[in-house]
Formats: sequence, structure tokens, C-alpha cells
Amino acid sequence: MRVGVTGSSGFIGSTLVAALHERGDDVIRFVRPDSPRVNETSIRWDPSRGLADENDLQRVGAFDAVVNLAGAGIADRRWTSARKEEIRRSRLDATALLVRILAAAPGTAFLASGSAIGVYGSRGDESLDESSHVGDDFLARVCTQWEETTAPLELAGTKVAHLRTGIVMSSRGGSLKKQLPLFRFGLGGVLGSGAQWISPISLRDEVRAILWLLDTRPNGPFNLVAPAALTNRSFTSALALQLRRPARLRIPASALQVALGRDLVTEAVLASQRVVPTALIEGGFTFESPNIESIISSALS
Repeated sequence: MRVGVTGSSGFIGSTLVAALHERGDDVIRFVRPDSPRVNETSIRWDPSRGLADENDLQRVGAFDAVVNLAGAGIADRRWTSARKEEIRRSRLDATALLVRILAAAPGTAFLASGSAIGVYGSRGDESLDESSHVGDDFLARVCTQWEETTAPLELAGTKVAHLRTGIVMSSRGGSLKKQLPLFRFGLGGVLGSGAQWISPISLRDEVRAILWLLDTRPNGPFNLVAPAALTNRSFTSALALQLRRPARLRIPASALQVALGRDLVTEAVLASQRVVPTALIEGGFTFESPNIESIISSALS
């Protein structure tokens, strides 16, 4: 299979590219114009300017499928007005340019396009699946617009799956990478009240789910989370137990807001999202790490 990948150098994208190569797929990476040369075929593009190298596009030719993972990090810095606009535009611009590229060269049968469980907003103890209504905070609006940007392709007959990704756990990236040093020194603890729900997935299952979607080519939203939603308090206890370290601290919401900013803490760090992967389960996908113990073991291996 010839698979295009945007965001291919990111935390999830780089692991996906390796998995695609391992199973024998041809990978075409979308890269910035100033990116160093890579061994595999690549397309230079600049989503912020709406440009893609025409010579690269002609040389590469058609795709069987594309995975769209481009976008600035959500929680890696304080949310200023400029940062929030960067988060929004990086996703919408990349997806809009990709849609124009694929529409101009018909033939791509399937697009797996990024989104996030942030689309639901912070919902307390409510159980959320793909049929749940979307939220109305900043991240929910970004995710909704992100998903809507693929509409022209869907109307033209291309199948599109929206990857509503949860908290991807690995020692190599994401929030867990930042937490591990603190927990290993016995400085881990509950965030805020600890009652907020988190919806994790191992990096391996995240990539396996994307590969499964590439092979089955369904339409619609898919929650890429394990069937293992749990509270932050329960997660803290599980991680401390596996690391054999105490985690008796509690970091108040007020302290987090001082360090990270109110909006980021309220809408992301302390958001409560109890999400169920109904569409994956009903489609027949099987998780290798279905609970928090196996997710953490996978992340630490």
C-alpha cells in the first residue's frame, strides 16, 4: 500500500512510519520545505502558505491512503492568544491543503485524519462515545472545525475516518514522558481533585488502530482510546505501584494554573473525559493493552 503521512516526524507519526515500513508499505512523507532529505519519498509543503511542491507531487503520484497527523502540540506550552491560534491554524491549514492536493489528483480511497477526544469538551462523569454531542470550549471547537475541513473529500466519495485520539502513553513522548521523572523520584501526585476522568491508550495500540483503519477503510469518527478510562487518582496510584514509588502529593488546580495558565489547565490538563471506543470495538479491533496496568507496562517497555 502507498500511504502518505503528514506529521510524520511527530510522536505518533514517527512510530506509525516505522510500523508501515515494517509491514512492507510504501511511505510518502509530507515535510517542511527546509526539512533535511529523508530516504523515503517525500513531498515538500508549507501549509501556513497553502503551498506544496508541484514537482514532488508529480513525482510521487497517487496514494492508496493518507494519514493526516499534522498539528502543533496542545499542552507543551502556555496558551497565549497567539499559541491558541497556532494550535488552530496548524490543524486547519494542513488539512485544508491536504484536501486540495487529494481533490486535484483523484484516486485516494481513504483518509485517516487527526482529531482528538477534546472534541467532547470536559464532561465530568458522563460516558462518551462517537454518538455523543460535541463540546463548546476552545479544543472542542478546534476539533470540530478540523473534522469539518475534510468535508469536500467526503462529498467527492473518499472514505474518511476521524481519529479522535485520547492520551497516548509512552515513555518516549506525550504527557507520560513528562510525568515519569517526577514519579521515579517519588514526587508524583494527584492533579487537582483527582476525580477527573482520563482516557488513555498505549502508543502501540494507537498505531495498531490506525493500521487497522487503513486496512478496513471505514467512514466516521473513531475514539482512539482503550476501554480503560479511569480517574486521575486511580491513574496516579497505578503508575506509582508499577514504578514502586510513593505518590502522596496533590498538586492543586491553583498551582497548575499559575504554572501553565488557566485555559490550558481547565480545558486540557484537568479536563474530565470518560471516553469509550465503541466504534473500534464494534468493528472488531482488539486491544493489546486494554487496561491501565497493561498500558503502563507497554509504555515502560
